[in-house]
Amino acid sequence: MLRFLQSIFGTVDKGRYSEALVKEAIERAVDGTDPWLRGVSGYKKKLKPAVIRAIDHVIALVDGLPPPLAAGLACYDDDPRLRTFFMSTAEMRKVYATDRNLAEFRRGPDGDVPQVIALMFMEKREGVTLGAELSGDIVMRDVPQVTVTFEGHRLIDPTGDEGKTRRQLMRRAFDHLLSLALRRIAAVKSERQDLERRRSLLEAKLNLLQRGGWGFDETAAAQGLTVAGLEEGLGQIEAQLLELGGDDRILELYLNIVVDVLGRPEEHIWSRKETLIVDRLGIRRSQSAFDAPELTLDVLWNAEGQSLVASLVALPGDELRRLA
Repeated sequence: MLRFLQSIFGTVDKGRYSEALVKEAIERAVDGTDPWLRGVSGYKKKLKPAVIRAIDHVIALVDGLPPPLAAGLACYDDDPRLRTFFMSTAEMRKVYATDRNLAEFRRGPDGDVPQVIALMFMEKREGVTLGAELSGDIVMRDVPQVTVTFEGHRLIDPTGDEGKTRRQLMRRAFDHLLSLALRRIAAVKSERQDLERRRSLLEAKLNLLQRGGWGFDETAAAQGLTVAGLEEGLGQIEAQLLELGGDDRILELYLNIVVDVLGRPEEHIWSRKETLIVDRLGIRRSQSAFDAPELTLDVLWNAEGQSLVASLVALPGDELRRLA
């Protein structure tokens, strides 16, 4: 799959992919969700437009990321973005020294490179504190202030080449769409299994009532169970199961979920620009100033409400070797 994605995401024109590569993408979509989808008649034809649209979207998503930020330790004092993302050079050093993906890449055969390009993910946290502010010549104390911090730094898909890192990020975005589709499929499976368990339980109780099983009548009366009530409950469950689809339709329902997610990728994973003004103490400000410049952040969102700040970074290889 990685070979396929390196090839397909290396092309220039969106939507113009060879049939062989599109077929590989379709099979990846099936393998990444439910291999039994191959049992649905015409699954390739149904998936093809959605897969192409998903590929187009992840290419545009990754191409929209700005060039890598020079993120060496020596750049910290001169770059307000680094001062915003990290509390200190000590925190930068700790992140670089302990990141598993970075360590794994540098131990590999391609790890000895002049610089490492990776995508850095961070979680933006906001809180409220009380501080002092200057209003004219008056110092006002206990003023509510919004603090902004960045936590959970992770380096994703490190390589020695920006183009390769971007291709791997496209693969990751495509696979993320598949994971969202898989979770929806799992939810439907769980709902169906729960309905089938409830149906089996009601059928057993109904059977006992109808047979007048010994020792059940008093319990049934105490629980307010009647034949009519149980039949009504069974009817409701059967209707829900019918809506989900029987064994002959359930795979088609799963396929439709995959088609829906891949066919509308912009509704499941997207990027937004966000402006942020903070001073050197991490306090949000309403207007930019010398010590509080306006920054533009790239924020990745998905349909489950998760968001992460993302920035491509370039890390000097010699600094990383000294950290080892």
